[in-house]
Amino acid sequence: MSVKEQIRPAVEAPLRDLGLLVEDVAVTPAGKRRLVRIWIDRVLDDAAATTAATPPLTLDEVADATRAVSDALDESGAMGEQPYTLEVGSPGIDRPLTEPRHFRRNVSRLVTLTPVDGPAVTGRITAADDSRVTLEVPAAKKEPARSVELGYADVARAVVQVEFSRPTDDDNAEEH
Repeated sequence: MSVKEQIRPAVEAPLRDLGLLVEDVAVTPAGKRRLVRIWIDRVLDDAAATTAATPPLTLDEVADATRAVSDALDESGAMGEQPYTLEVGSPGIDRPLTEPRHFRRNVSRLVTLTPVDGPAVTGRITAADDSRVTLEVPAAKKEPARSVELGYADVARAVVQVEFSRPTDDDNAEEH
């Protein structure tokens, strides 16, 4: 069993106790040490559909997770005697959305979604559940604004778009 395969089970329970889950693990050599990167995310409630934005992890949550992961790795012996550097964080915006929870986590975000059949579409996720995602696509030159619903099996690729000025609920409120 590889080091990576030993790390995940060693850290899953302590992270679950914090309301977090292991998104991914990577172990790479770095000179005489190893660099252990663990990407974590918040456990979402098993709601039928998500229509509200999920708050990002706070620095305090990441710090608590780092302590829990460090303690779990030390107790498990998964890293052996070789020194290592530990990095714990949340997945970056550049990671593709591949699981239903990724779409649920990114409700309200702008995404570019490439269907298995047809052209790519860019829109804001308005709802996501365990089987499909709904995007609100703004009007284009010859097309009116529309809502697009796709099952995950029909999605070839989906990535979050970087927005420097993301709309908030206040932007949609009427001026009084």
